[in-house]
Amino acid sequence: MSISYKTERFVGLKQALEQANLLQTVVLFSEVKKIDHIDPLSFYRAGRERYEGERFFWQDPEKEIVIAGLGKALKLQVPADLNRFSSMEANWSTIRNTAVITGVTDIIATGPLLFGGFSFDPNKSDSRLWEHFGDNLFYIPSLMLSVVKGQAYVTTNTLCTPGIKGEILIEQINDWDKLVNGKTIESMPENKVQSQTEIHPEAWKDTVAQAVQELKETDMDKIVLARELRVTCTERIQSETVLNQMQKEQPKSYIFSLESESDCFIGATPERLVKKQDSEMLSACLAGSIARGKTEEQDTLLGNELLHDEKNLMEHQYVVSMITGALETVCEKLMVPREPGLMKNRHIQHLYTPVRGTCARDVSMFQVVDKLHPTPAMGGLPKEKAVSRIREIEELERGFYAGPIGWIDSYGNGEFAVGIRSGLLQGNEASLFAGCGVVADSIPESEYRETSIKFNPMLSALGGTLNE
Repeated sequence: MSISYKTERFVGLKQALEQANLLQTVVLFSEVKKIDHIDPLSFYRAGRERYEGERFFWQDPEKEIVIAGLGKALKLQVPADLNRFSSMEANWSTIRNTAVITGVTDIIATGPLLFGGFSFDPNKSDSRLWEHFGDNLFYIPSLMLSVVKGQAYVTTNTLCTPGIKGEILIEQINDWDKLVNGKTIESMPENKVQSQTEIHPEAWKDTVAQAVQELKETDMDKIVLARELRVTCTERIQSETVLNQMQKEQPKSYIFSLESESDCFIGATPERLVKKQDSEMLSACLAGSIARGKTEEQDTLLGNELLHDEKNLMEHQYVVSMITGALETVCEKLMVPREPGLMKNRHIQHLYTPVRGTCARDVSMFQVVDKLHPTPAMGGLPKEKAVSRIREIEELERGFYAGPIGWIDSYGNGEFAVGIRSGLLQGNEASLFAGCGVVADSIPESEYRETSIKFNPMLSALGGTLNE
């Protein structure tokens, strides 16, 4: 078996090298193997010494797809403008169309895969806080573990440049084999919070009050305003520790991390933006929220209150209308429940409406993300006016917060979530972000309390003191 596998590797690599020399361009060689189960977070942790600053992690709420990536075979960034989604699609298509893939070639989330995200607003991406991310950042990992419906696969990605010696690349791939076959690290270090500080909370309330007045006087229906909480820990925060806590505490959320140099964008978001698998497309409308109850009875009462709250139902309908309108342009048929249900996470519950559609197989994920981002749950309505006003009055460097984050494979499958319930890890500090929808009858103090609750998933994962 190993002789056959190695022969396949050599043949595939030879083909990629010949193609690189013929086309005089870089060609990606991707090799996929089915392996015995390895825990993805342990794999992520084991890559810390060699690949810290070049790792990513993804786990969907159903745990159908869990991905851990180490190293950067190729990094992709495009200009911060209104064409950023189509520019990223064009770059990805060029790489995908010339890639040589060997081994397992028919499994979702394996082989050449692009992981990363976009900032919330390309017109406000020049930020010192987010300098290691820029407006957008994607990369193809050198080594990737994908667990798809319980079965593990490892992908090695090698960039073949014109004139490079095949022996060098074989040595590199063999070295990666040792990492996959080596012992994974099970223990996780502890994290201790030293302090947590809200950034200008009173000024934020004043901004909400200002926005409420503008909503009453203009044709803007809604604006989403976010704020920041800064956490300082006694030691450098390790992303795997935070991910480990999220897996325990937020199992129904998308759990993700994206490292860039010394920083890490990380979170446990409940909100799917879009998922595409073959011709099936899924999205989710998530807007309107309330706290969880301390008892089952109180929790039910709070849930019923949310289901009948006019402000929250109106906010939710804004999102449903926008998402269904956008997906109707790429889907032949959409299925949308008439009324929302509840999505209950550990610290908060939301109004939730799933959307399911059928689309052409060749519909681009980036095209759909472009149509959907930002939803009214993240920006407001009308979209352009709300985002422009956020840019002017929000004293926050959102960066990747509330932006699309996710992955796309070479078969056109992929999934993007909305980067909320998230934070930016920088050394022993973390900047946490939370926002809320402001409408004409919003009360600043109530919106402040709502954002306080939304900090809790990240605070809990870091070991901080939770807000009541």
